[in-house]
Amino acid sequence: MPAPAAPPARDHAGLPAVRGRLPAVLLMTGSCLPVLGAVLLAPVLPRMQDHFEGVTGSAALVPLVLTVPALSLALLAPFAGVVVDRLGRKRLLVAATVLYALFGTLPLWLDSLHGILLSRVLVGVAEAVIMTACTTLIGDYYSGRVRDRYLALQTMCASASATVFFVLGGALGTAGWRAPFWLYAVGLLLAPVMARALPTPTPTRLPATTEPVAGPRPFPVRRMAGLCLLTVFGAVVFYTVPVEMSYLLDDLDVGSTGAIGAVTALASAATVLGSVVFTRLTGDPRRRLPVLLLLCGAGFLVMGVANDLPLLIAGAVLNCVGTGLLLPSLLTLAMSRLDYADRGRGIGLWTAAFFLGEFVCPLVLLGGKDVLGSLASAVGLLGLATLVVSAVLLPLVRRTRVPLPRRAPEQP
Repeated sequence: MPAPAAPPARDHAGLPAVRGRLPAVLLMTGSCLPVLGAVLLAPVLPRMQDHFEGVTGSAALVPLVLTVPALSLALLAPFAGVVVDRLGRKRLLVAATVLYALFGTLPLWLDSLHGILLSRVLVGVAEAVIMTACTTLIGDYYSGRVRDRYLALQTMCASASATVFFVLGGALGTAGWRAPFWLYAVGLLLAPVMARALPTPTPTRLPATTEPVAGPRPFPVRRMAGLCLLTVFGAVVFYTVPVEMSYLLDDLDVGSTGAIGAVTALASAATVLGSVVFTRLTGDPRRRLPVLLLLCGAGFLVMGVANDLPLLIAGAVLNCVGTGLLLPSLLTLAMSRLDYADRGRGIGLWTAAFFLGEFVCPLVLLGGKDVLGSLASAVGLLGLATLVVSAVLLPLVRRTRVPLPRRAPEQP
């Protein structure tokens, strides 16, 4: 008769404590690196387009320089999660941060548009590991409300850093379209600090009285499948305002870059506000999802019928408060369903779902615009779809109870 397998690792890393705030600061900073890749180059794309105008297909290839890392991240995050679980979170985070800096700065010396695109694909590979490892380590180091607060802080940092990186990209772009790529070198500063300051997590075993489980533990596919599908939709909802606001403003004849920047910053602040509110909430995040989607959908409907700037801003702020609550709710729900041994793979799948939603967001709205004739109508239709998803979820969250891993004592 075969010996029983060791009991499964559970909710929390086997650390006496994660002392100080430096590990959390490093993980928040690491989580912002994919955001840098998503917005840093937006202000210099026209200048890059001019530089490569003689390259066949440059009109389509240059925008891909901005978006292809997100697609690469979405496709590779599940594989990154498998590697993170097998080889260790910390060592891969440090290695990926170094590679992020090396791949990210390659366009400083490359003269081929196709070579730059390849370097951006490799940046996405590094981002997939960084994002998966950072989020997984938050789950390893912390538990309970502390963990939930740090997951919400990820959203706050991402929203705030998007505005900062956009401004930095524009400022550096005055020196030439290559200049913003220097910011990727920050990875070379972060990696050695991560290597020194981040503890190496180890799994905590169940008490000896727990009945052992024979054989290998299967990955909880059923627990994650529906949540990942909802996350794809949630990411489309989350990115609609940041991606489409400038076009909506243009449709209202608001062409001032200062006004566009101010409205975008206000929307980012509303997302941060939603994340702050999330840290004050208690209870099962599943039960909040229908209400949060209702809030997001209502904001879209207001934006869809807005015929002046104040009404558009009001709808955007309403929506962004909802998305600031929605994203950490989805992430904490995913984290709560994963044991230590599954956490890398599970977070990899969740990350892939989220960035897939980011990638398809403009495609969804472009398709809606083509059918309905205006972007505002497409946003309004997305609002109706969001309300439908909210209505479908309401009876499900009331009658369904998903078994969650047992929590370890909360870490300071």
